Amino acid sequence: MFSSHRRLTRPGSTTALAITASLLVAAASPAVAETVSTRLGPLTLENGYPSKKTAAKLYDELDFQRATQAYIWALPAVGWHALHLAHLNAFGASDGDVVLYKDLKDKAGMLTPNITTLYAFSFWNLAERGPLVIDVPAGATAGGVLDIWQRPVTDTGQTGPEKGQGAKFLILPPGGEALNPEGYIVVRSPTNQVWFGTRGLDPDPAAAEAVIRRHRLYAWKDRDGQGSTRFVPVAGRPWQSQQPANLDYWRYLSDLFRTEAVETRDRMMFAMLRPLGIEPGKPFTPDARQKTILTQAAQTGELMARTIAFDKRFSNSTVYPGKQWEYANLIELDQEAKGFTQLDERGSWFYEAIGQSSGMQGRILGFGQVYLETSKDKAGRWLDGGKTYRMRVDPNPPVKQFWSITLYDNVTRGPLVTDQGASDMSSRRPELVKNADGSVDVWFGPKRPAGASNWIKTTAGKGWFPYFRFYGPTEGYFDKSWQLNDIEQVADGGQARARR
Repeated sequence: MFSSHRRLTRPGSTTALAITASLLVAAASPAVAETVSTRLGPLTLENGYPSKKTAAKLYDELDFQRATQAYIWALPAVGWHALHLAHLNAFGASDGDVVLYKDLKDKAGMLTPNITTLYAFSFWNLAERGPLVIDVPAGATAGGVLDIWQRPVTDTGQTGPEKGQGAKFLILPPGGEALNPEGYIVVRSPTNQVWFGTRGLDPDPAAAEAVIRRHRLYAWKDRDGQGSTRFVPVAGRPWQSQQPANLDYWRYLSDLFRTEAVETRDRMMFAMLRPLGIEPGKPFTPDARQKTILTQAAQTGELMARTIAFDKRFSNSTVYPGKQWEYANLIELDQEAKGFTQLDERGSWFYEAIGQSSGMQGRILGFGQVYLETSKDKAGRWLDGGKTYRMRVDPNPPVKQFWSITLYDNVTRGPLVTDQGASDMSSRRPELVKNADGSVDVWFGPKRPAGASNWIKTTAGKGWFPYFRFYGPTEGYFDKSWQLNDIEQVADGGQARARR
C-alpha cells in the first residue's frame, strides 16, 4: 500500500510535475483584497481575513466600546472610592473616623448634597479591621451602611429597623463567621469595604450635631473597651469627589478591587477590561495603547452618562404627565429589575449623586426623602444660567418635615457656587417669604428680579439643574393630589409679583 502511494508521486512523474506546477501558481497568485464600508470607515479584508491594519483598528474599537460601557457600569463604585479618597487625602480622616459636613462650603465637592442638613460619613474595611459596630443613638437621624456598589446593607435612624429609637448594629464581612449576639442588629455586607453615612434632621443645627456626635464606631473585637470615635469637620477645606473623566477613573476602579472579590454579575465586565490591563488583584500598569483608549473611553463614557442622567429615556421617569419633573432615583435597592440589571438607571443616579437607602427611595409615608429633578424649563428648553426663571411652590406642600430646592452645576454635579453664597431655598429658612395664599415663589437667574425675595443666583454661560426634596413625604405626594409646578422662563429683569 505504501509503495503504491510512493509510485504515484515519484520524482519526475507526470503527476508530481502537475502538483508542483499547481503549487507554484497558487503561491504566485496575489491575495484577493476586499474593502468593506463601515461606520469606522473602509476596512480591508484579504481573502476574507482582516488585514493587519484592519485587525489593529477593530481591536482598538472593540476595546474602546467596551471601556465606554464599563465607565457607565463602574460609576457607583468609582464614586464610592472617590469619596473615600477625599476622606483619606483631603481631610486626613482614617477609616472609622466620622467626617462632618456642615454647610455649603463643606459640601462644595460633593455630588448633589442637600445644604439644609448636617452630614456625617465614615468608611471601614472589614477584611482588615474585622466586623464593625455602629452604635446609633436615639434621635432625628436618617442614614445607612452601603457596600462599594452603594447598595444598602441596612438603613439606620428613622428609616432603619430601630425607627429612630437607637440601636447597636454589627456589620459582618462577606463569608465570615456567623455572629448573632444579643442586643445587636446583625447584617452582612456583600463587600469588605463599607461606607456609613447619616444626616442630622433636627431643625436646630446645634441639636442635630449633638445627636450625630453621639454615634460610636469601633471594631467588634474592641467592644469591651469601645474607645472614642474621632469626629473630623471638613472646616471649609477644598475637595471634590466627582468621578474623573480621565485615566484616574480606571486607577480608582483597579485600586478599589485590589482586595475585593468579583461578583458573578460583574465577571463579564471585568472580562471586557482584561485586554486593557484592568484585572482585580493585579497592578494597573497600562501601556501607551491602553492608556490612550482608556482616556478616550473615560471622556466619551462621561458624556454618555451625562446624557443618560439629564436626557432620560426611561418610560417611568416622568413624575407628572405633561410636566418636566422626573424621578432622580429610579433604582431598586439591589440595583436589579425583572430580567435585567439596572445599568442605565443606576448610571443616571450615581452620575449625579452618592448614596442609596430605603429612606432615599421616597417610598415611606412620613419618613425618608423624595428626590425630584429637572434639567428643562416648562417649554422643554435646557435650563440656562444666563436666563431668569420662576417656580411657584403651591400652598401646603405634602411634607412632614420640610421641603428644599437646591441648584447644581450640570458639569461638576456639585452645588452651584456663586458670590451669593447660597444655592438652595428651604421651608426651614427663616427668611423665606410666602405669598398671601401661602404659596412661595422661587426665582433663579444671574440678577435678582425687582421685588423678588426668594432668589437663587445662577451664572451666565453655565447650565444648572435643581433637586426638589420632600422630607417626610405625606399622602399628597404619593397620590399626586399636590403637584410641583414647572420652572418657567420670564423676561430678564422682570418684575416679581406675589399672588394676592
